[in-house]
Amino acid sequence: MTFKDRRSLEAYQIERLNDLLATVMAHNEYYRSKFAGFPKQVESLEAWSQFPATTKMELSRGADEDGLAPHHTFALREYNRLHRTSGSTGRPLMVMDRKEDWAWWIRTWQKVLDAAELQSGEVVFMAFSFGPFIGFWSANDACLARGCRTVPGGGLSTAARMDLIQAAKCTVLFTTPSYALHLAEEAKQRGLEPSRLGIRKVIVAGEPGGSIASIRNRIETLYDARLIDHAGATEVGPWGIGSNDGRALEVIESEFIAEFLPILQDEIPSSDTQLEGSQPLVELVLTSLGRAGVPALRYRTGDLVRPTYDKNETGRNVRLEGGVVGRVDQMLTIRGVNVIPSSIEAILRSIPSIGEYRLIAHREGERDQLRIEVEDTEHDSSRVIDLMNRRLGLRVEVVCVESGSLLRSVDKAKRFIDQRPRC
Repeated sequence: MTFKDRRSLEAYQIERLNDLLATVMAHNEYYRSKFAGFPKQVESLEAWSQFPATTKMELSRGADEDGLAPHHTFALREYNRLHRTSGSTGRPLMVMDRKEDWAWWIRTWQKVLDAAELQSGEVVFMAFSFGPFIGFWSANDACLARGCRTVPGGGLSTAARMDLIQAAKCTVLFTTPSYALHLAEEAKQRGLEPSRLGIRKVIVAGEPGGSIASIRNRIETLYDARLIDHAGATEVGPWGIGSNDGRALEVIESEFIAEFLPILQDEIPSSDTQLEGSQPLVELVLTSLGRAGVPALRYRTGDLVRPTYDKNETGRNVRLEGGVVGRVDQMLTIRGVNVIPSSIEAILRSIPSIGEYRLIAHREGERDQLRIEVEDTEHDSSRVIDLMNRRLGLRVEVVCVESGSLLRSVDKAKRFIDQRPRC
């Protein structure tokens, strides 16, 4: 769906929002209580911005003993799908969908597949675990709806996945950025160039990276393939699509209202040359317009982004330069320099000899400290130390570790270990 200008887009969003609120305020006990005293309908997005935001922490506090999220609208018998958040930030939540809401997921995913120019009949490999984390479950069903042949890779070793990709003649790979790199690394260890796997499109999600130049270029070069970025969340839906130039995510604003909350000035990274943009970092807030069964209303994602709008006031989606560049809860202040992990990853991925890495944050006295562990085939930590100093103005401890010693993951990679004491 296209709009001639942002005014017509916003009018459409308000109409969809009011339809959703009519259902929510009539049947959803959680939001009826949360929005008590607020209008049951809104006239503008500015009015909507006055409603209280929803946070992952409050949903966790309101969940039952099994972790079922508290904001489901209808009787539980009406839901036929259950997924669980990854637990990367806070307690894992169980979130359920009705068939109507899942159909919305699939329709929204088609916009991502359109951007990837995915055709009926293409053979798609799904490199994820098929566990309760929503991962690429919706992508799998969206590809089936488009007429693609999907090949599940759950439960297989990386070597077995490579064999299946070749045997099934897959041309499209769905995965996380880190696993795309790991799969390529394993292929090389077997004497196989990743470009010989036959993959021509790599669609990534689950982590920052797909819109960061050093990571995107590395994956595209390894596979001789085009990379398409995507972003979504169990709590919210499939909200982001990679821009045509590959340098940004665009919010699918026909299905989501995007808002941006400023973060404290002293939390804004002061040296971020790999991800620099004209706009400061802000927190992304999303409202899903098509998921009445478990609505995300003014949901604070915790994602750090840099939004830019079309200067000509067209109906084009808002761009998030560099994609999701970090998490609010993973920001560090190292000797006065504010840093986010993705700015470090952008530097590490520019060094071809570095495979996996891990960041360990800890505290000495009142100051945050950072240690970087890298698998480097050249065993040269001095290069990393020098790059961090030149590009971030930061001297950190860098340790070379044995190749293959750091954990690999099919789903979201857990490369950031926070050992700082909780307040």
